[in-house]
Amino acid sequence: IIFATLSPDMYFPGCGVQIQDMLGLPTVGALDVRNQCSGFVYALSVADQFIKTGMYQNILVIGSEFHSGGLDVTTRGRGVSVIFGDGAGAAILTRSDDPERGILSTHLHSEGKHARELTVESPSIAHWVPEILNNPDDLSYYPYMNGTFVFKNAVVRFSEVIMEGLQTNGLSPTDINTLIPHQANLRISQFVQKKFSLRDDQVYNNIQKYGNTTAGTLPLCLWDYEKQLKKGDNIILSAFGGGFTWGAVYLKWAYNS
Repeated sequence: IIFATLSPDMYFPGCGVQIQDMLGLPTVGALDVRNQCSGFVYALSVADQFIKTGMYQNILVIGSEFHSGGLDVTTRGRGVSVIFGDGAGAAILTRSDDPERGILSTHLHSEGKHARELTVESPSIAHWVPEILNNPDDLSYYPYMNGTFVFKNAVVRFSEVIMEGLQTNGLSPTDINTLIPHQANLRISQFVQKKFSLRDDQVYNNIQKYGNTTAGTLPLCLWDYEKQLKKGDNIILSAFGGGFTWGAVYLKWAYNS
């Protein structure tokens, strides 16, 4: 079990072991991925490597978020709170001997020098609970986002990692059947769509339905648009988020829905 989230039920242990218990899966391995909006991409990459190395045959990958309980819903926090939503999705990865189906490649990046541009700083070992309780003006437990800075970086990194995957797989933008971008901002998706000359029906967006569900975004998009995907389609999952972290997964759809 690989569980991606930035909003776990508890500070520790992680949610993976909770799912193991709920599903009654005896002593299977469970780990959590903390890569925020890129969480599902990172989780898929870990699962992909576990399967390719032969360590596991089947892996449950989950992206899940419960943002609403931790947002500043006053006027002060509206720049962040209006964007985020609650949601979850899951996928089961299994081994295949067919090199022309499933995940073809994954591409991961990070740039930690920008970590404080999109962050929740506390509680943490650097800013622990007593400090917060002793200062009623301390709001560091609410999310902070430098929206303009994040946007400028996102449009660049999205484009870079998509092109990286195309080059790795010997593809050109015209070979893309479907792009499923992380749903942080519709303008980011539209910018990337225009850069790669993709039609509206090639780029799937559902931010208008759910908001930004962080690690839950990509599996929710796959669920919403599954019936439009066709066997053999070249599909790109891409994401950018806090950390900064970003990445992409290139896969060939294995079946007709």
